[in-house]
Amino acid sequence: MTQLTLQMPESAFATLHQAPHEFAQEMRVAAAVKWYELGRVSQGRAAEIAGLTRAAFIEALSRYRVSPFQYTAEELAEELRDAD
Repeated sequence: MTQLTLQMPESAFATLHQAPHEFAQEMRVAAAVKWYELGRVSQGRAAEIAGLTRAAFIEALSRYRVSPFQYTAEELAEELRDAD
């Protein structure tokens, strides 16, 4: 696994009431959720980025109020038509 080093102001940890390692984990989850929401990564890849199981990632999506489904209503209707 590649390790990244970020410089963050100390106030960031105090503001969010998190220790640095908790902050880093939350950043991973937030980034993965956003990239999934934008359709840039699959659900499985996003879970891997977040360091979570797929089930735990789906729970994280719920906490961030992001749908676990990447389909628009039109795409879903088209998929259902094609399945017939």
